Amino acid sequence: MTTEVYRDAWGIPHLRAADGLELAFAQGRNAATDRAWQIEVERHRVQGTTAAFLGADAVVWDRFARQSRLADTARRCFEALDADTAAWVRAYVDGVNAGLPEGADSTPEFAATGLAPGHWEPWVPLGIWISAHILFAGFPTKLWREEVARRLGDEATTLFATDGPGTSGSNGWLVTGDRTATGAPLIAGDPHRFIEAPGIYQQIHLVCPDVDVVGLAVPGVPGLAHFGHTGSVAWAITNAMSDYQDLYRERLRRSATGVEAQGPDGWRPATHHRETIEVAGGEPVEIEVIETDRGPVIIGGLAADGAASVAEPISLRYPPRVTARLGFDAIPALLRARTVADVDRAFDAWAEPVNVVHAADTEGGLLHRVAGRVPVRHEDNRLRVVPAWEHGHEWQGWHDTPRADVEDIAVMANARGIATPLGVEFAPPHRADRIAGLLRESKSWTAPAMAAVHTDTHLASAAPLLELVAALPALSPEASALRDRLLAWDRRMEADSTDAALYAAVRSAVVRRLVAHPELAVLTEPFGYPEVFVPWLYPPVKVAYALETLLTTGQLPGIDRAGVVRAAVDEVAAAGDHTDTWGELHRLAPWQALPGTAGEEWPGLSGDHDCVLATSSVPGVTDHSARGPAARYVWDLARREDSLWVVPLGARGIPGDPHHRDQLPRWLRGDFVPVVTDFDQLTPEHRTEENHDH
Repeated sequence: MTTEVYRDAWGIPHLRAADGLELAFAQGRNAATDRAWQIEVERHRVQGTTAAFLGADAVVWDRFARQSRLADTARRCFEALDADTAAWVRAYVDGVNAGLPEGADSTPEFAATGLAPGHWEPWVPLGIWISAHILFAGFPTKLWREEVARRLGDEATTLFATDGPGTSGSNGWLVTGDRTATGAPLIAGDPHRFIEAPGIYQQIHLVCPDVDVVGLAVPGVPGLAHFGHTGSVAWAITNAMSDYQDLYRERLRRSATGVEAQGPDGWRPATHHRETIEVAGGEPVEIEVIETDRGPVIIGGLAADGAASVAEPISLRYPPRVTARLGFDAIPALLRARTVADVDRAFDAWAEPVNVVHAADTEGGLLHRVAGRVPVRHEDNRLRVVPAWEHGHEWQGWHDTPRADVEDIAVMANARGIATPLGVEFAPPHRADRIAGLLRESKSWTAPAMAAVHTDTHLASAAPLLELVAALPALSPEASALRDRLLAWDRRMEADSTDAALYAAVRSAVVRRLVAHPELAVLTEPFGYPEVFVPWLYPPVKVAYALETLLTTGQLPGIDRAGVVRAAVDEVAAAGDHTDTWGELHRLAPWQALPGTAGEEWPGLSGDHDCVLATSSVPGVTDHSARGPAARYVWDLARREDSLWVVPLGARGIPGDPHHRDQLPRWLRGDFVPVVTDFDQLTPEHRTEENHDH
């Protein structure tokens, strides 16, 4: 084979190969050399084997991965691929296996944990995709609604509806040529995910005779599924906030022949077996894996002593487990797309996760649609845990995916829109409304100018709390001075703003007082669900992200909101002189599989969860930000080389490498790095001419 690897000034890989399979091999090899530790951790997460080298804290995830059958589902999905796509994925995996020894040798985490690089099976990339998105639709929110209904009443079921930190959203917008300086469209945005070190997205350029595409890859997964630009067409996605996973309360019992589950038509056999989770520095953990006709049991189970009593655990039904389809067949088609029609056809095959798609091409084509599979079923399935033994909760086909015409702009920011019929909870409209308002201020947008939208810090969701603050009577001199500062504040969550920090302090105090209020305190009693679901079930988090609703709803008449806000203002006023800036408190806190360097301090940030610059804190819990823009991009349809992008850290996941975190300063400032597509401007790294059997 003949492949060439080049790098630009930021270490971003540009791969050129003789054909599509060689290109897939080259991408896999690059993922292994640049991101060996990251992708090996992901492979172990799919298999539920991370505790074997990360220790007891990882058992929580390993148990969920095994009980939800992630690896087995990935195998099924791989076996269902068409022959060409399967060969393409195999070529990528061959490249990973070829590059892992080199990648592991240069990455200190392997030596630190004693982990040896393993051998990848062809289904692993599909498993990484499932693992990364199994919680995207936020099915644990149904557990929260169940507990809210049980403790506060059915009418409170959706009282806390909001885009919380357990789900992942994004901003995305399409500006037609009527509003750009060049007369050609621009597509821009930023996916919001937990910020990971190394980053979840890898900038890459892939070239072979019928492919020439730049975009954001997920390390360990071939191609570019979510964000790409082929020169003549570009596309991007956001989370559609659709509901496509169901939870069933099962009735299980042991019988002489095994395990049985009660469905609508009586008792039927359930599959079951035992697995052992190895734990570094600890005793092995044995679990039972049970699957009913609905799906795998992920919460609860049966006693191991053979008792005849009936248990009522909870099972999960999710589309890839049912259909053995992820939509991977769409990815090679996207790489070769030349027009919006090509992108549209490719996304017809998409399944998981369900996304809103924007696309534009150089011929004037525009696209705004939903892509993915959402089952048709009873409304109760969408809201709560439903009884497996009752008729009426079966899946009955698939929803059509909505689409809409594009006028001068189209915005997607997880708010209600074209995906409304497919979901239950959506993000508040603040980000979407703010982006649309900013875009309509100009008719001469350029790619660099989009940074002003990406980094906008206006916090519209502050209004209800500030209105209550403004109405407080007879405050102490200290509290009155605090109120005056808050009411004069420009409502921008800028890193250098002391008033933004002051607002955040009052907001956190309000959240803590609401959580402790007798009207809501019942929600703080233990739920008894696995720890993996804590982000969806922790009352301070739920109160923090539903604060606007809780301050304005009439459903909780027992809460004196003005009294709660007054007490919070008095508390903060008495606490000090409030000279901290928001950036001193609101610091980046990325997820890392291993603890970071002792004493390492990450930088301060502008933004907050309802700003366009969505660097999420968790009011009442922490001002630190673990979630935010995992990348930023601007795709220019006038000239691809005028496109821009940036990631939070850098192109390579190797500590000490010059490109490990070199993009962080630009990401913090809202700047970009250039998209380079001319190989004459790149530095050759190596060229291989070998024979490989795919």
